[in-house]
Amino acid sequence: MAIPNLRCNESFMLTRNAAGRLVLTEQTGRVHEGVEPVRAFPLSDTDRLISILDSHGRELTCVVDLTDLADETAAILRQELTEREFLPRIERIVHVKRHKEPHEWDVVTDRGRVQFLLRDDDIRRLGPTKAILVDAHGVRFYIPDSREMDPKSRRILSQYLG
Repeated sequence: MAIPNLRCNESFMLTRNAAGRLVLTEQTGRVHEGVEPVRAFPLSDTDRLISILDSHGRELTCVVDLTDLADETAAILRQELTEREFLPRIERIVHVKRHKEPHEWDVVTDRGRVQFLLRDDDIRRLGPTKAILVDAHGVRFYIPDSREMDPKSRRILSQYLG
């Protein structure tokens, strides 16, 4: 499948720097630190159509199929995508301290209880009952259906989702 205006399958090397961040080196030798792989749609096709973005969110290249890459590069991309797609589901909101921004959230997720800092504009409504919360460290938390939460959690959430 051809994708217009994208530099797909151009030759590149992917490594990690001393801080563990991804570094993409183009065939020309140009180096991009802090790159980030992102899956394109459909998300269910996990080995195909992966965009690699620079630190400003601009696409550098895309990978049509991970199986076309060297095993080491494909493994690095799979690991990075798995970490990026870590998405705990919030089951209950225990408490939110609202004294100043960012607010301190204390929640129970499908992976256990966690506390994190969140600014008001880091809550993204995905529909009438769904939301993504992105904490101060970039960890994303998912609320698949607020109607399934307890009344206290729904009340707290309604203050943020309006």
